Amino acid sequence: RLDMSEYSDRTAVSKLIGTTAGYVGYDDNSNTLTERVRRNPYSIILLDEIEKADPQVITLLLQVLDDGRLTDGQGNTVNFKNTVIIATSNAGFGYEANLTEDADKPELMDRLKPFFRPEFLNRFNAVIEFSHLTKEDLSKIVDLMLAEVNQTLAKKDIDLVVSQAAKDYITEEGYDEVMGVRPLRRVVEQEIRDKVTDFHLDHLDAKHLEADMEDGDLVIREKA
Repeated sequence: RLDMSEYSDRTAVSKLIGTTAGYVGYDDNSNTLTERVRRNPYSIILLDEIEKADPQVITLLLQVLDDGRLTDGQGNTVNFKNTVIIATSNAGFGYEANLTEDADKPELMDRLKPFFRPEFLNRFNAVIEFSHLTKEDLSKIVDLMLAEVNQTLAKKDIDLVVSQAAKDYITEEGYDEVMGVRPLRRVVEQEIRDKVTDFHLDHLDAKHLEADMEDGDLVIREKA
C-alpha cells in the first residue's frame, strides 16, 4: 500500500524508483517501489488516494500501466507484468452538492476528468464507483463486527448475545453517509467492546453476556 499523499511533490519520485548515482541516498534504495516489486514480483499494489500524487509521479505510473515495467534510479528495468495495481480516489466525491434539482447526474468519467489526464484513466481495465452505504448495509456490517467481538471473547470462554434493539441503536448511532463505516466502528468500540470489558472486570465469573437497551442506553449484563 502506497499512501499517495506522501507522493505529493516531485521529490517523491525517488520513493518510487530510488535516487540516481551521485545523489544522497543512492546506496539505499531498499524501500522503493521498484525494489519491492523486484523482490516480490507477484504483488498487489494499492495506490491509495491517487489524486494527491504529483503529476511527475503519475507520469511514472503511466509507464507501469502501459508497458508493465519501470526503470529504477540505477538504470535497472523492473518487471511489473505480474502485479495487480489498484488505485483508490475521492476525486469527484460530493459532486451532488453542486447539482441543481433537475440536473442530470454527470457520467463518472466526466466527473474524473478535472482530476486525471485521460491517458491515465484509460490505462485501467475498469473504473468502479462505490455508492454511499445505506442503513441496511450498515446493519449487515454490524453483524460482522459483532461476530469479530465474539471471536475475541471466545478466547476467554465468553459469549455475547446482542438484542435487535441494541443492534438498531448501534446502526443508528454509527450511521454517517459521508464518513462511511468509520463512525460505526467507533460506536462498536465504545458501546460494545469498552462496556463488555468494564462489565467483565467487575464480574469475572460471568461467561454468558447480553447487550440490550435500557432507558435509552445500551447496557451489558449477565445472560439469564
